[in-house]
Amino acid sequence: MAYGGLMLWAIWRSLLPWWALPASVVLNLLTFLMYWADKRAAQTAQRRTPENTLQLLALAGGWPGAWLAQQVLRHKSSKQPFRLVYWLMVLSHGLLFGAWLFWPPLRKSLSVWL
Repeated sequence: MAYGGLMLWAIWRSLLPWWALPASVVLNLLTFLMYWADKRAAQTAQRRTPENTLQLLALAGGWPGAWLAQQVLRHKSSKQPFRLVYWLMVLSHGLLFGAWLFWPPLRKSLSVWL
Protein backbone atom coordinates (compact mmCIF):
# COMPACT_ATOMS: atom_id res chain seq x y z
CA MET A 1 0.00 0.00 0.00
CA ALA A 2 2.75 2.45 0.94
CA TYR A 3 4.73 1.41 -2.13
CA GLY A 4 1.77 2.22 -4.40
CA GLY A 5 1.31 5.55 -2.64
CA LEU A 6 4.97 6.36 -3.14
CA MET A 7 4.65 5.51 -6.82
CA LEU A 8 1.59 7.77 -7.16
CA TRP A 9 3.46 10.59 -5.44
CA ALA A 10 6.48 10.09 -7.74
CA ILE A 11 4.24 10.17 -10.83
CA TRP A 12 2.45 13.29 -9.57
CA ARG A 13 5.86 14.96 -9.00
CA SER A 14 7.00 13.82 -12.48
CA LEU A 15 9.77 11.69 -10.99
CA LEU A 16 8.36 8.66 -12.77
CA PRO A 17 6.57 8.43 -16.12
CA TRP A 18 2.78 7.94 -16.05
CA TRP A 19 3.06 4.37 -17.33
CA ALA A 20 5.12 3.24 -14.33
CA LEU A 21 2.00 2.48 -12.26
CA PRO A 22 0.20 0.26 -14.82
CA ALA A 23 3.55 -1.40 -15.62
CA SER A 24 3.99 -2.15 -11.92
CA VAL A 25 0.51 -3.66 -11.72
CA VAL A 26 1.22 -5.88 -14.73
CA LEU A 27 4.62 -6.91 -13.32
CA ASN A 28 3.06 -7.85 -9.99
CA LEU A 29 0.29 -9.85 -11.66
CA LEU A 30 2.92 -11.63 -13.76
CA THR A 31 4.97 -12.36 -10.64
CA PHE A 32 1.95 -13.78 -8.81
CA LEU A 33 1.09 -15.93 -11.84
CA MET A 34 4.68 -17.20 -12.06
CA TYR A 35 4.51 -18.29 -8.42
CA TRP A 36 1.15 -19.97 -9.08
CA ALA A 37 2.55 -21.77 -12.15
CA ASP A 38 5.61 -22.89 -10.19
CA LYS A 39 3.48 -24.22 -7.35
CA ARG A 40 1.28 -26.10 -9.81
CA ALA A 41 4.37 -27.49 -11.56
CA ALA A 42 5.75 -28.66 -8.20
CA GLN A 43 2.47 -30.42 -7.39
CA THR A 44 2.26 -32.16 -10.78
CA ALA A 45 5.97 -32.98 -11.23
CA GLN A 46 6.28 -30.63 -14.21
CA ARG A 47 9.14 -28.35 -15.19
CA ARG A 48 9.66 -25.69 -12.49
CA THR A 49 10.35 -21.99 -12.77
CA PRO A 50 13.96 -21.32 -11.80
CA GLU A 51 14.26 -19.61 -8.42
CA ASN A 52 16.50 -16.92 -9.88
CA THR A 53 13.67 -15.97 -12.27
CA LEU A 54 11.32 -15.48 -9.33
CA GLN A 55 13.98 -13.47 -7.50
CA LEU A 56 14.65 -11.24 -10.53
CA LEU A 57 10.94 -10.51 -10.82
CA ALA A 58 11.00 -9.40 -7.18
CA LEU A 59 14.05 -7.21 -7.80
CA ALA A 60 12.39 -5.63 -10.85
CA GLY A 61 9.48 -4.49 -8.67
CA GLY A 62 7.28 -7.56 -8.49
CA TRP A 63 8.06 -8.12 -4.83
CA PRO A 64 4.52 -7.20 -3.63
CA GLY A 65 3.07 -9.82 -5.97
CA ALA A 66 5.67 -12.31 -4.76
CA TRP A 67 4.85 -11.55 -1.14
CA LEU A 68 1.13 -11.98 -1.82
CA ALA A 69 1.74 -15.28 -3.61
CA GLN A 70 3.83 -16.54 -0.71
CA GLN A 71 0.99 -15.73 1.69
CA VAL A 72 -2.01 -16.80 -0.38
CA LEU A 73 -0.54 -19.78 -2.21
CA ARG A 74 1.78 -20.83 0.62
CA HIS A 75 4.51 -21.22 -1.97
CA LYS A 76 8.17 -20.54 -1.17
CA SER A 77 7.04 -19.25 2.21
CA SER A 78 9.01 -21.65 4.40
CA LYS A 79 12.16 -22.22 2.35
CA GLN A 80 14.59 -20.06 4.36
CA PRO A 81 17.42 -19.68 1.79
CA PHE A 82 14.88 -18.54 -0.80
CA ARG A 83 13.23 -16.16 1.69
CA LEU A 84 16.59 -14.62 2.58
CA VAL A 85 17.37 -13.88 -1.06
CA TYR A 86 13.80 -12.62 -1.57
CA TRP A 87 14.20 -10.07 1.24
CA LEU A 88 17.58 -9.04 -0.17
CA MET A 89 15.81 -8.41 -3.49
CA VAL A 90 13.14 -6.34 -1.72
CA LEU A 91 15.82 -4.30 0.04
CA SER A 92 17.82 -3.88 -3.18
CA HIS A 93 14.72 -2.76 -5.08
CA GLY A 94 13.90 -0.29 -2.31
CA LEU A 95 17.40 1.16 -2.36
CA LEU A 96 17.40 1.49 -6.15
CA PHE A 97 13.90 2.97 -6.19
CA GLY A 98 14.82 5.41 -3.41
CA ALA A 99 18.00 6.41 -5.22
CA TRP A 100 15.97 7.03 -8.38
CA LEU A 101 13.49 9.23 -6.53
CA PHE A 102 15.79 11.15 -4.24
CA TRP A 103 19.12 11.36 -6.07
CA PRO A 104 18.59 13.56 -9.15
CA PRO A 105 21.95 12.80 -10.85
CA LEU A 106 21.00 9.11 -11.07
CA ARG A 107 17.52 9.89 -12.37
CA LYS A 108 18.94 12.28 -14.97
CA SER A 109 21.55 9.83 -16.20
CA LEU A 110 19.08 6.93 -16.45
CA SER A 111 16.12 8.88 -17.84
CA VAL A 112 17.47 8.39 -21.38
CA TRP A 113 16.25 4.78 -21.07
CA LEU A 114 12.68 5.92 -20.45
